[in-house]
Amino acid sequence: MSGFVEKPEPIQVPGLVHLHTGKVRELYRNEAGDLVMVASDRMSAYDWVLPTEIPDKGRILTQLSLWWFERLTDLVPHHVLSSELPEGAPADWAGRTLVCKSLRMVPVECVARGYLTGSGLAEYAESRTVCGLALPEGLEDGSELPAPIFTPATKAEVGEHDENVSYEEVARRVGAETAAQLRQTTLAVYSRARDIARDRGIILADTKFEFGFDGDTLVLADEVLTPDSSRFWSADQWQPGRAQPSYDKQFVRDWLTSSESGWDRASEQPPPPLPRHVVEATRAKYVEAYERLTGMSWS
Repeated sequence: MSGFVEKPEPIQVPGLVHLHTGKVRELYRNEAGDLVMVASDRMSAYDWVLPTEIPDKGRILTQLSLWWFERLTDLVPHHVLSSELPEGAPADWAGRTLVCKSLRMVPVECVARGYLTGSGLAEYAESRTVCGLALPEGLEDGSELPAPIFTPATKAEVGEHDENVSYEEVARRVGAETAAQLRQTTLAVYSRARDIARDRGIILADTKFEFGFDGDTLVLADEVLTPDSSRFWSADQWQPGRAQPSYDKQFVRDWLTSSESGWDRASEQPPPPLPRHVVEATRAKYVEAYERLTGMSWS
């Protein structure tokens, strides 16, 4: 089993129709037909949405996405129309809410990898490939790839795994022209972001994007280049051949699989609440990622 340990009841706001509760975001539609995305402080791990929230997480994700969107608009347009609070919305939505264009979404997670780790490392160990793309011998956990690669996945429901697929499978599902556009744009955005992060002492190991169409125009959607959608490593701690310390939910994963938690990941029991020290350490990592990337203080 997996999914929500405690699924929240969506907040009802006059003039907004609730559409969907995701792992982190609540999705609404306003009277103009635009989408309203609200990033909560929920945390997910091992396909569970945990019962404990990480304070400020939703605001950090939203503000960091806005920062990145501004730096990518010459490569691809984005979906954000406004970050103003909708009339009648609760005060807690401030800083975590985006009003966005309603797009025809492409049902593909567009993943770019510049370094070998995660599910890519597991496939490489078996076949020397990632998503069917042949890679050289001798790579290890954390190795930089000869060039960034496009490794798409299918988007899963809450509580299920995204599944890596080949480029040919993407072309079969969405058409050859769209597949080529997705690959080209994904790698262009990744390369821009990698260089920006590198200038700030951060390695962007891999990341995932979602795209939709506004008419015939491809548009960057959802969140972008946050610790929830990307692996960020500190450049001065990078050491291939081992798992890299990262700016994400690693404190949460490590605690859940430790003897301290008492949780058996293989069981059908939901994970327990997080202790205060794990919450504080995880929040600090999200804040540090924001501050190092943007050069601004989080307050």
